[in-house]
Amino acid sequence: MEIINVLGKPCPIPVIEAKKALRKTQAGEKVQVLVDNDISRQNLEKMAGGLGCPFAFEKQGDGNILVTITAAAASSGSGSGSQSLVVAIGQNTMGAGNDDLGGILIKGFIYSLTELDTPPETMLFFNSGVKLTTEGSNVIPDLKKLESKGTIISSCGTCLDFYQLKEKLAVGNVTNMYAIASAMGDAGKLINL
Repeated sequence: MEIINVLGKPCPIPVIEAKKALRKTQAGEKVQVLVDNDISRQNLEKMAGGLGCPFAFEKQGDGNILVTITAAAASSGSGSGSQSLVVAIGQNTMGAGNDDLGGILIKGFIYSLTELDTPPETMLFFNSGVKLTTEGSNVIPDLKKLESKGTIISSCGTCLDFYQLKEKLAVGNVTNMYAIASAMGDAGKLINL
């Protein structure tokens, strides 16, 4: 079995290369990916989980991580159909105009999501939207409530780095633009703010 070496490759290259290899693999066969950081390992694990593929990893003596993903049947991992709701939030306010009003509106919107009978499957935060998932945000309790109901909360790592907020992430996980694009593309229903 060939090992896909993505040492030193930036996000989202490890996920893209693994997904390409999985497309050429039969159910039950394994794909191995060598990465050099835990964020890449986590992104590969999320991708594997989304595809319904068993996932394992082993830390190497040199500090690198060897990830093993077992290909699932072709029908596994397809989007969960028209019932899946994905909410993508690209700013820390809602709508254009007054930012104070926009802050009130986004808080009300996120609170309203907690009251839905079926909460969103996934919430994606990018650009200034990542400010909503970090320390000091007034929507953290609502996001944690959604997370406790099973909503996956993901914030763009590049955006967190840009705003120097990665160490202040208060809810959810760090993701990459490929995973964001995939989640939006696979959504049964998409709300993009």
